[in-house]
Amino acid sequence: MTRSELPKTQHAVQLMGPGELRHNPEKEVFRPGPRQILAKVEAVGLCFSDLKLLKQFSKHVRKGEVIRGLSPEVLRQIPSYVPGEKPTVPGHEVVCRIVAVGDKVQHHRLGERCLVQTDYRELRTSESNAAFGYNFEGGLQEYVLMDERVIIDPESGERFLIPVDEALSASAVALVEPWACVEDSYVNPERQHIKPGGSLTVVADEGHEIKGLAEALSGGKPASLTAVCATGSQDEIFQTLGVPIERAGSVSALPDEDFDDIIYFGAHAPTIAILSDKLSSRGIINIVTGGKCIGEPVSVGVGRVHYGMTRWIGTNSERAIESYRTVPPNGEIRQGERIAVIGAAGPMGQMHVIRALCLGVQEISLVATDIDDARLKTLITKAKPLAEANGIDLKVINTSKEQLQQEFSYFAVLVPAGKLVADAIQHSARGCLINIFAGIPAATRNDLDLDRYIANQCFMFGTSGSVIGDMKIVLNKVQGGRLDTNCSVDAVAGMAGAVDAIAAVENRSLAGKIIVYPMLHELGLIPLADLRNIFPTVSEKLERGQWTKAAEEELLGVAGGSSKG
Repeated sequence: MTRSELPKTQHAVQLMGPGELRHNPEKEVFRPGPRQILAKVEAVGLCFSDLKLLKQFSKHVRKGEVIRGLSPEVLRQIPSYVPGEKPTVPGHEVVCRIVAVGDKVQHHRLGERCLVQTDYRELRTSESNAAFGYNFEGGLQEYVLMDERVIIDPESGERFLIPVDEALSASAVALVEPWACVEDSYVNPERQHIKPGGSLTVVADEGHEIKGLAEALSGGKPASLTAVCATGSQDEIFQTLGVPIERAGSVSALPDEDFDDIIYFGAHAPTIAILSDKLSSRGIINIVTGGKCIGEPVSVGVGRVHYGMTRWIGTNSERAIESYRTVPPNGEIRQGERIAVIGAAGPMGQMHVIRALCLGVQEISLVATDIDDARLKTLITKAKPLAEANGIDLKVINTSKEQLQQEFSYFAVLVPAGKLVADAIQHSARGCLINIFAGIPAATRNDLDLDRYIANQCFMFGTSGSVIGDMKIVLNKVQGGRLDTNCSVDAVAGMAGAVDAIAAVENRSLAGKIIVYPMLHELGLIPLADLRNIFPTVSEKLERGQWTKAAEEELLGVAGGSSKG
């Protein structure tokens, strides 16, 4: 497609402000600048994260200004960069085809069909990072503009637009992104020592010795150490570390979100609550109680575990190294795991359940919970055959009628509520991993029983988005026939149905994913179960009620609606 053939306007869904969605049939189609590409969107999946953006708009941590990673001058050259109060286009589960490139584009070519990796972790906002579909326009439009200075990984040089097989359906490719987010939550590596070159603070209450610090430097020394000690004799150990030392008079005097590691020798709940705010993104707070009891719930920033990737560890010993030794290499399911998936019947919850059932780990059991019987019925239809085929004990519980009773060694929390993290700690077995997959708002705090958390050597963790490697893992599974992401599809829509589709996500009226085809301007929202009444020839292409490439091709052929370009 030449530039002269590109349409001037397009259909798009724009988010204008909190709760203010607009189907705009005349949004401008940007012409790519020298370092930019224009891609035509084939399909986009809707996500619960789109709803969080809808509610929070400019307050969402990924809608903020980029403060590190690209200069303001470069950002001003990208018309699809829309931070703060600027209207954006949501939609980050996307497959597209490149239709125009600037004359200085080096890594992309016309005609390539691509899966979009959307998480720009090197472009930092004040509380998180930039992302496609947030502070950069996303896929709920016919054409989307991207810039090579954004979509090339600065460390590896890898592309954020991953070439994909022409044989796959657009829906199957688009859904690699949410599946990759699930994958990332299990395989993301965890730090098991003090961060080399980072900032460390050590806080010690009276009556606590500072022990096991040098052993935690296995990765290398921090660049700085700030000490808050009750007595002068406590910090004598610092002289042996060879690290520049500063001293602060109190924990309240420490700067917020400034430390990669916080090691607290003590058990005072108010002190821990204050230290929660001092932890930087990807930081670790290590509570060394020395056998003392905290004795009351502690206000913990649970929202930052997901969006800020902060980590909480602790030990009842006197040695800081013991806590670091309990950190797992990643969040992967282990042999013999007793798993609870909380909020399992929603689109992402289904993915967690299906992944666990198909992982091949031995001797696991799984309890899937939700509060909606209809959604649980859909989950059972998909999950029960997999559980039986793999010899896994699967139980489904409606927790509005029956409460969890047993202890679990693994929790996947798919509902954005801090109380459910607190409940997971109460039902934790020793060594319990708590995967906070749900995007609990970053500012959320919740009272947690850290005494039980530390005694059981629990580890709560969370990730937001995915990296290129996760996308490739899932894409390889799909292209190799080991995973059919179309199992997640529950409804389809064109642009006329996109706003209704987002409302369906909000109302949780559908158990699976919704796929939007932007080139189908007039198509409304259609659950797969209703296809036989609207497009019977499309319904005939389903397999056991599941979406297929043949069904997609038939829909594109019969659904009508003009397509520009």
